[in-house]
Amino acid sequence: MSSTLADKLATYQPSAATAKLIKSTPILLLVGPTGAGKDTLKDKLLKTGEYHHIISHTTRPPRINHGVIEQDGKEYHFINQAAAERMLDERSLVEAKIYSGNLYGTSVAEIQAAHDEHKIAMTDIEVQGVAEYKTLDPGVMAIFLLPPDFKTWQARLKRRYGDVVDADDARRRFQTALEEIEQLLNTNYYTAFINDDLHQTFEKVQAMTKSNNAHPADDSAARAVAKQLAADIQAHLDNAAA
Repeated sequence: MSSTLADKLATYQPSAATAKLIKSTPILLLVGPTGAGKDTLKDKLLKTGEYHHIISHTTRPPRINHGVIEQDGKEYHFINQAAAERMLDERSLVEAKIYSGNLYGTSVAEIQAAHDEHKIAMTDIEVQGVAEYKTLDPGVMAIFLLPPDFKTWQARLKRRYGDVVDADDARRRFQTALEEIEQLLNTNYYTAFINDDLHQTFEKVQAMTKSNNAHPADDSAARAVAKQLAADIQAHLDNAAA
């Protein structure tokens, strides 16, 4: 990442018009570690026709998911750093953060499209971006998806990435997951759901979005799972470093 892009990010603020747009548009943010089921849930919600998928922008290159290379304009808008700098200069992003060395951001244009379609704007997003949305509107709905336990999570990751995983990449993935879960446990931004049964999770999310309530129910059981998952991830990292 260039120093110019870093400098622009450090002082970036969305416009007053963007803040007004956020407050007038129902927004659902899906958060959680890789393998929590965000993509599967997102696809099921989109099939209802009630949601507009916010396609995020990123400076990272496309990668292979489930054996298929990501496509520009589908999984992400893939942009270079010069384009990212232009978007920041034009204040055409709602939020933008660095994640694993790459910029990720959501555009004002995507929110405007959802608003104009009278749909719920929805995306999966990194934890850093949630704070930006919450600053603009505390009523933005943010759901943190969790696997039911460490063993199940590892099985999901194996199905997604296969048996051969770079050790450094695996360590970064574990560390990132731990940091994400700590954000869940240390803020009141999220409603936590254990994503063990997709249909049940879908029904809970639908109930939440229909009420447009950022904190619809007691999620203490899910947060207890999160605490145990964080402990198991930390233990795994400690053992790998030993």
